[in-house]
Amino acid sequence: MPKLASPDQPLYVVPQENLIPASDHLSKMAVIPSSRMFMIKKLLKTYQKNHPEAPVYDASQGDGGASLPGTPPEILERAAKMQMDHGTGYDAPFGTAKFRETVAEKYWGFAPDLGLAPANIVATVGGRDALVKVYEAMLSLGYGRQGDALLVSRVPWISYNWGPYGVGANVMLAPGLEEEGWTYSAEGIQASVDFAAKSGRKIAGMVITNPDNPTGQTISVEKQVALGKVALKAGVAFVLYDWIYHQVTDEEPMDINAFVREFTPVERERIIFLDGLTKSLGASNVRSAHLVAPEKMAKFISARASHNVIPSFYSLAVAMAAYEMGYKEASRSIIEPTNASRKVLRAFLDKNGFKYIMGKGYYAFIHIGEWLKAKGWEDSEALGQYLSEEYGVATVPGVYFSPYGGEWLRFSYATPPERTQGAAGRVLAGLKALKDAV
Repeated sequence: MPKLASPDQPLYVVPQENLIPASDHLSKMAVIPSSRMFMIKKLLKTYQKNHPEAPVYDASQGDGGASLPGTPPEILERAAKMQMDHGTGYDAPFGTAKFRETVAEKYWGFAPDLGLAPANIVATVGGRDALVKVYEAMLSLGYGRQGDALLVSRVPWISYNWGPYGVGANVMLAPGLEEEGWTYSAEGIQASVDFAAKSGRKIAGMVITNPDNPTGQTISVEKQVALGKVALKAGVAFVLYDWIYHQVTDEEPMDINAFVREFTPVERERIIFLDGLTKSLGASNVRSAHLVAPEKMAKFISARASHNVIPSFYSLAVAMAAYEMGYKEASRSIIEPTNASRKVLRAFLDKNGFKYIMGKGYYAFIHIGEWLKAKGWEDSEALGQYLSEEYGVATVPGVYFSPYGGEWLRFSYATPPERTQGAAGRVLAGLKALKDAV
């Protein structure tokens, strides 16, 4: 037994060789701003004050728990009963064994020959919690360094910009062309790896979101696989597939077994998947998501979660109740109206000659450059405020995501079709009035 240090002397918890190097980089970091997504709807209050009898439309956030019926009551009631039967003691940082089994067997239906098992499942407190835990794992298990890069698309979801930065990853926007919806390319991925190397950095991880937020772009299974393989070959340590919207489709959701089969056993140790209830079950405030990760990463995340954030059993119970019901049936009240709204919005945008991006999921990205130019506005931020305050419709200015989205608006159609039609009509009326006033 090693000799203990004298108890009257200070002592670090870890050995000298494991100490974190002293650095002043925290004092030099950019200030991480609060997400403006949670503030957008407040702009509608001006319109409501001036038009108390008129309806308002929220086409900003993808929250099916607010704009659609949300999680069916029978699922919430079943989960409450499960909670009472289970008790209120601590559970494991990965959730529970039963949760892992339910996700593996009832939801994904893991094929026995792929090496995927319940041990690859980690429950998290919603998607953001999952992402932060993955960023930390990518940095640690990738090249073992803070300051390496996380690669995202040219116009990424707002929190992709700041969540990784907060845990020590420098976020890099990949090359991408507007006319291609800013999707990744093989050449762009390699260019990103080379660009990182110039500053002595490597790329610890890359995020592929499909369907995409904010653009709504959907890419084929074949392209998702190809991009992942290119990234891994180029030296990107891990690729995360964020499939949080993949159930919201009028086609078939992703088949993880068929997808994983496209990768070699070695490559499979470097790919991760994120899914959950937030979008497809309208369960934003339930905070239930999960990761499918290589077992080494799952153990890493679980160990750290035991010291910080452990998911609540109720969030696990809601997921288990939904998966046991059959997820297609459980999510019907969210997915069916959203799919119907997608058709309504696509027809509206086509009829009125808009340039737009729309795949599956919740969002359309609508180009409004000509109206900005007519008014002399630099980007879509002022237009977003104008539409909210003057026309009672909340959208998200594309510039909030990236300067490259400055001439675009994100329009959420996660609403009943008649609400989607009404919101689109307000956007059109506002744009027409803007040009007529010039």
